[in-house]
This record gives sequence, C-alpha cells and structure tokens, in this order.
Amino acid sequence: MLKKTAIVSLFTIISASYMAQNTKAIPVYLDESKPVEQRIQDALSKMTLEEKIAMLHAQSKFSSPGVPRLGIPEFWTTDGPHGVRSEVKWDEWDQAGWTNDSIIAYPALTALSATWNKNMSWNYGKALGEEARYRKKDILLGPGVNIYRTPLNGRNFEYMGEDPFLTSKMVVPYIKGVQSNGVATSVKHYALNNQEMFRHTSNVIIDDRTLYEIYLPPFKAAVTEGDSWTIMGAYDMYKGQYASQNQYLLNDILKKEWNYKGVVLSDWGAVNNTEQAIHNGLDLEFGSWTNGLSEGHSNAYDSYYLAQPYLKLIKEGKVGTKELDDKVTRLLRLAYKTTMNRNKPFGNIASEEHKAVAKEIGEEGIVLLKNQGNVLPIDINKAKKIAVIGENAIKIMTVGGGSSSLKVKYETLPLDGIKARFGKQADVQYARGYVGDIGGEYNGVKSGQNLKEDRSPEALLNEAVALAKSSDYVIFVGGLNKADFQDSEGNDRKSYGLPYNQDNVISALAKANKNLAVVLVSGNAVAMPWVNEVPTIVQAWYLGSEAGNSLAAVLAGDVNPSGKLPFTFPVKLEDNAAHQLGEYPGNKEELAAGKGKDQKNPINIKYNEGILVGYRWHDTKKIKPLFSFGHGLSYTTFEFGKAKADKKEMSQDDKITFTVTVKNTGKRAGAEVAQLYISDLKSSVQRPTKELKGFEKVFLNPGEEKEVTFTIDKTALSFFDAGKHDWVAEPGDFEALIGNSSDAIKTKVRFTLK
Repeated sequence: MLKKTAIVSLFTIISASYMAQNTKAIPVYLDESKPVEQRIQDALSKMTLEEKIAMLHAQSKFSSPGVPRLGIPEFWTTDGPHGVRSEVKWDEWDQAGWTNDSIIAYPALTALSATWNKNMSWNYGKALGEEARYRKKDILLGPGVNIYRTPLNGRNFEYMGEDPFLTSKMVVPYIKGVQSNGVATSVKHYALNNQEMFRHTSNVIIDDRTLYEIYLPPFKAAVTEGDSWTIMGAYDMYKGQYASQNQYLLNDILKKEWNYKGVVLSDWGAVNNTEQAIHNGLDLEFGSWTNGLSEGHSNAYDSYYLAQPYLKLIKEGKVGTKELDDKVTRLLRLAYKTTMNRNKPFGNIASEEHKAVAKEIGEEGIVLLKNQGNVLPIDINKAKKIAVIGENAIKIMTVGGGSSSLKVKYETLPLDGIKARFGKQADVQYARGYVGDIGGEYNGVKSGQNLKEDRSPEALLNEAVALAKSSDYVIFVGGLNKADFQDSEGNDRKSYGLPYNQDNVISALAKANKNLAVVLVSGNAVAMPWVNEVPTIVQAWYLGSEAGNSLAAVLAGDVNPSGKLPFTFPVKLEDNAAHQLGEYPGNKEELAAGKGKDQKNPINIKYNEGILVGYRWHDTKKIKPLFSFGHGLSYTTFEFGKAKADKKEMSQDDKITFTVTVKNTGKRAGAEVAQLYISDLKSSVQRPTKELKGFEKVFLNPGEEKEVTFTIDKTALSFFDAGKHDWVAEPGDFEALIGNSSDAIKTKVRFTLK
C-alpha cells in the first residue's frame, strides 16, 4: 500500500513540477484554467478501456484506484458518521496497528439531531471533515438518514430520527461542513434500510406516496440542497432489485428526477449482479464478498462485478461503453472536488476546537425528559455525597456498534465527568448495580476495559441500594450499549425493554432515595415501566469523547438542557405503527417458511402503516406516547405568544409568514425550540393530524423575548399524488400549529390556500 501510494504521489509531484516549469506542456485535464467539465472530457479521452474499468471498483478494503499513468490519484474512503475510523489492513478487516489513527469521537447522529440546531450540524460536519482531511480521506461514509420506523432497529443511533423534515434540515449543513474540507460525504443508506434484521435478504413493499413523503425527502435534500458528492446504496431490495443496483431508486429517481451528477457507491457487499450494476445506476463498487484471496486469482478485486466481468462483456460486444463513460465521468468529477483539488485545506485532528465542538453538541443534544420536584440541576450546597450507579457510567461507548466503532484519543466516561465536576465539593462514590456487557473488543478495536464481575446480581443490587440510601443524590447511568443485538450494526434489538435487569435496579433505587436521576445512554427508545416511580429522567445518547463532561455540565446546571427528542418514545412496542400494522421483521408466513436466509429467497417486508410513522401515527390515532416527538424540558420556563399570519389567504405560487413570540419566564438563561406543524383540515386523502414544517432554536436570557418567524410555500401543504406522480396542494383550510413538541401546541392560526 505504501509503495503504491508513494509512486502515485511522486508521479504527481514530478508532473506538477515539470508543468510549472513548462506551462505549454500542461494537458487540458490538468490545466486549472479550463472549465472542469472540459478537463473531465479530456481526461476521459486519454484513458484506456482497462483504466476506465479499474476506476469502478475497489483495490483494497477502503480504496479504489485512480489512473497513475495520468496522475489521477486513488480514492480513500472511511467510516463513519461520528468520527474517522481507524486503519485496517489492505485486504483484511483486522486492525493495521497504526499509532497515529486515533481521533475525536463526536456524538452519535441521534444526539446531533436532538439539538434541533442547524448551526451545530454545520460545526459537526466541519470539524469531522477536518479530521478526515488530515487523515487523507477523500470520502466519508456518512451521514445516515434512514428514517426511524421501529425502536428495535440496531442502527437507529446512527440516524437522525423519525421525521423527514427534521432530518432534511439537519443533514444539509452537516454535508456542507464536511465538504468544505474537500472531503466528500456519502449519504446512506439509499434507501429503505430501516432495520438490520434481513438487511441483505429483504424486499421492501411500500406505496409510492409513503416512499416520497417519508423515506426519500432526506436523500433528496442531501442531493438538491446539500450537494452531497456521493450517495451510498443500501442492502435491501425495492421492487425486486437490490438497492445498490436499482433502476427505480438510482436511475429513475436519483439521476433523472433529482438530476444527480455525483457518484453512487455500493455499501460493502451490496452488489451481486454485473449487468444490473452496469445498467441500474451504480458507479463505484466496494466490498463485494471476497477477502482478496477466495476467488483464487492473483488479485480478487479484478473479479468484482464491475471489474473483469464488465470488461469481458464489452470486449465480447454484449454491452456498450455509454454507461462506462458516464460512471467514469462522475468519478472524475468527484476527483476534481477531492483528490485533485489543490485548494483544499490540510485539516487538523483532535484540536481544542474539535473537543469543544464535541462537548457543545453533546450538551445541546441531551434531553431532559422528566424533572419532577426539580431534582436537577444538582444543588451543590446540598450534595455532600453523590452516588453514581450503573454500568454505563464506566463503560467505553466509542468502541462497538459496527462500522461506526472508533479508536479515540480519549473518552471521558460519565463517572469521570461527574467526579471532575463535583468531586472537589462532594464525595462521589460508585456502585455498579448490574452487569451488562463485559466485552472490551469490537470490530478489532480494543477498549482496554475488562468489566468482568464475579459478584452475584443480588450483591450488586444490595450494594447499590445501600449507597443510594446514604447519599444526597443518586445518578443512575444505564440504558443500552453497542454490543450485538443492542445499538449495533448487523442485528436488531430483541425486545423493547431495558436489558440486564435494569428495571428492578431502578425501582429499588427509587424506593431508596427520592433524589434520583435516571440517565439513559442509548440511540433508541426504551420501555420505562418505572416512569411514575422516578422523579427525573435524562436521555443522554452516545456522546463521544466528551460524553462525561457534557453530561456533568447538564447535571450541574452549568448548561441548561435544550435537547428535543427526534423520535417518539411509545409506552409499549405495540403502540408503534410498524409493529401494530406493518410487517416486522418480515411477513409472518414467509418467516415461518424460512425465507430471508439467503439472497435467492428474500423475505418481503410490507410497510402497511404507510405515512403514519412516529408522531404522525400517535397524533392521528390518539395513542398517548411515553414521551412525544419534539419533547424536551429545561431548567427555566418559556411562554409562547399568540401566533400571527401575514395574510389569511395564499395562492398556489405565494408564500405565507407566521410569527410568534417566545419569552423566557424563568430565572435561568436557556434555549427553546419553536416548532411549526401544519394541519390540513379537509383533504381528499388521508393525512396525518399534523406534520413538522419548520423549527427554530431560540436562546433567551431571563425575561428576554424574541420573535420567531416561519415562512412556507405550498410545498409545506402538499402531499404526493401517486397517480399524477407529483406533489399536490389542495385548496382549502389549513392550520399552522406552533408549540414545543408534537403534543404541546401552544398557539395556532388558520389560513386558506386558494
């Protein structure tokens, strides 16, 4: 790897030096004064058939070749959306053993989305892009924008929640931040990859309206607003074709309807057919099932579907080169933005600015779900002894979870953060309370922890209860973790409840001390049978390198919590629409017949719930959630004024503006999220009770009041008409509903679309 990279780099340096001395010798494709599209066509005309084919597929686990003869560098990709993954060997998944590939881990994307702050999304992307650039990566394999359909999906922690509008608005600045560094994002997994179980062997059955209204908008925003330079195809099937080689998703929608000019790359192992890969929109193939040796050739990458099999079909005259030239054109377009972009910055890694970004996003993403009796913030004058209980207070969470597993420079654990913040004024003591996952190695990355515990569950519980009784405050830190069958790639959760007998531990602690705060570390909703027993609940997510410091700042009141839930917490699993109406994990009869075991016998998954996903389902069917979409408390109080509209009627080509005042009526500075929902009062088709169509985060000092403005056009009033294959806004009456969660509407105003 090093030799090959060195040769390409040396060639590029010699070429650049020669051309600097003899400008007349500059070929068009390297002449920066020429338009990029002209340079692309010139480079294309100089490439051999074999060189073009070589560009279409991997040469190692995470790289693809350029054209050394022409000085076109290779592409280097990297996981993941929360930090730059550590290096693996050229042709194996084993760690490469480098000593300079440790980075900062940023909060998981659920936490970012929970900030409801578009500026935080830009900061996140820029910082992450700088680290990727410093590590000489050209394509960052993220962010993920698959919609939260079921709380059992093992990979939900990598995504941005249940609402297509929120996800769309949060993903665009992330993309722009990353790509400002000359590093491409690869928005994933396009599309309908909403569960991990059967992800390689499922066929999603969904109506067009649901597809366009719920599952496609974040990808469309990523393309048309964010200009993501690459898109990653998914594993699942849609209309009987696998997503990474899918005529409907890639050609008809992405490249034709949305006019996408970028690169479509496959998820690792998602390609299985040469002719479909040629014709159905795939541009760059990675990770087809081989370890580089199993094909029995000197270079198994040449046996990829878009490698020698493609070349053979061309030479035999069975396929033409039109698709080939289009694919290479897209790759060259990407190269001029990344590998051949001489103006991109150098980047940096683990800077103080990056640490600050990670900490601030964590602080803003933490959601205060309940705070009865104002247990939080902790009153340091009354907290002489603080008990911290729970395995997640001491468990490293940046390692594990699948491809997003990270090798970090450091991770501040919750217990460490709490001790650092309170330890000088209070006696902070720890008890484990329960044993969950004792593993210390995931995906080849070693956490360095050994959490083996020989004591019985009874002994652990008794110790925790005794400590709780003798303390002024109790902070229980539990939830899920990134082990298999929890918040992790490859499998879904087995149940909705908390694992490891945590429910009993929490109930016992509630009886032992009324000053109890339950802190849940997870990327998914969980059942809370003890919700009425405990006064305070905090949703803390996976917060990365600064996890403990972010959490401690909120517990202490140094930071006023302002996070809002990006998805609904149902009371029980059956309250979720996909589990009540849809097919999960697949068709029951087919499950019983053993389908889904291989790609030749995929299992069908029908989305019977249609557009009624998340709060759309709960609000429309009047099913009370445990905690609603958009919910999140503060240590201060806010008051909404009366909503006003600048007009009572709007035409189809017009806009309407709503204003509302938000006032901080408490004694602490804080932030509130004003959320605009639209309700169609009379429609010819089923519509949700309301849909999010705007949000703004407002920072206010005590007594301060600000006016929030929302401007919408008919797109906010439209539904997708499958028969017309177009968006339709029906004339009639609508309501603008403004509040601070989907079930806490504070003011509303009616208007008419003419």
